[in-house]
Amino acid sequence: MNPARPSFGARTAAALTAFGDNTYLSAIRAGLVAIVPLTIVGGLFMIVAFLPVPGWEQRIAAWLPLLQVPVTATFGLLGLFACLTIGYNLGKRLGQEALASAVMAAAIFLLLAIEPKDQSLALDRLGSKGLFTAILVALVTVRVRKVFQDRNLVIRLPASVPPIVQESFLSLVPFCFLAVAFWGLRFGLGFDLDHFVQAAFQPLVFALNTLPGILVYALLVTLLWSVGVNGDNALDAVVAPIFLQFLAGNVEAMARGEPPPFATANGFFSTFVNVGGTGATLALALLMLNSRDPGFRQVSRVSLPAQVFQINEPIFFGFPIVLNPILMVPYVLSALLLTGSTYALMAWGLIQKPIVNVPWTTPPIIGHYLVTGGDWRAAVWGAVSIVLAMGVYWPFARAAERQRLKARG
Repeated sequence: MNPARPSFGARTAAALTAFGDNTYLSAIRAGLVAIVPLTIVGGLFMIVAFLPVPGWEQRIAAWLPLLQVPVTATFGLLGLFACLTIGYNLGKRLGQEALASAVMAAAIFLLLAIEPKDQSLALDRLGSKGLFTAILVALVTVRVRKVFQDRNLVIRLPASVPPIVQESFLSLVPFCFLAVAFWGLRFGLGFDLDHFVQAAFQPLVFALNTLPGILVYALLVTLLWSVGVNGDNALDAVVAPIFLQFLAGNVEAMARGEPPPFATANGFFSTFVNVGGTGATLALALLMLNSRDPGFRQVSRVSLPAQVFQINEPIFFGFPIVLNPILMVPYVLSALLLTGSTYALMAWGLIQKPIVNVPWTTPPIIGHYLVTGGDWRAAVWGAVSIVLAMGVYWPFARAAERQRLKARG
């Protein structure tokens, strides 16, 4: 007797989970997470430079050029750092020497950033604008290195040679191949890979800074979570470079004395939409703290401390929300409501757009205040957001409670 074939939904969930756990996507995620401290430090200097205090601009004017140096050293070299960290993580995952992989990837990335006319280094290509090229170069470089090593197309030295010397010679042949290939592409054929990659991603970049685009993203993330797939992980490797690019764009605009142009920059979704975790489940935990059902009450109380730090797995799987028709609806609706309303408030200039990268575990309200560079209105909106999400969850939570009590008799 043949075992029952998995349902379409189960097969789809398995495929999406496998996609999210893909070696290359995992390396991109890990690499981008590794450069988060750089953006936090750069953001802190931005806060000091543009503190929202009356008269601060005049007081800090003499120091402004110096305060912008760390910003340039972090956000201005974001692409280079991403290439290094992604190359390192992919090398480690593919069983290659990680540091050598990172160095090779960075060298190729720098080669592509040289201007053909005067042999100068185009610094703008090393920042956020070069993120997509950095990712592509890191993936290709490390993969080619593995192909050469797997097929023994490398120089191997006797076992008596120190490992560090052995490793440098293992990298020599694949690096020569990559250097010649990318040099010929860029300078021989005149093909600008950086411009090509940016043009290819432009539709997605444009869409994610529009209200329809970010609503579709919020819908996809929460729908995936609703069927048991980590929606943030599944999509993060694709969208994280874009959101990070937006954040760098906002920082650059602030440094020029211009208003930040990107509402959906890094921090928009993790702070303003995922209030207490994806789907704003902190609101559900607060609603059910004194539930008449002891199970709901216990899960809410146990999960609340984690929810304060944006970790919602205890309540997500404890209630559960996953594959629960009653609670899946407000889970998705609350994310859409907060996405749309926050986007509108930022578009109307009522709250500041994200300019500082803060850890995703930063508690709500505090995170709202910090990510906007100290905008008290954003902190107030953070408190209002929790109340709004509670209003969305309330009728569905009570229905789930009644259903549970009825089942218990």
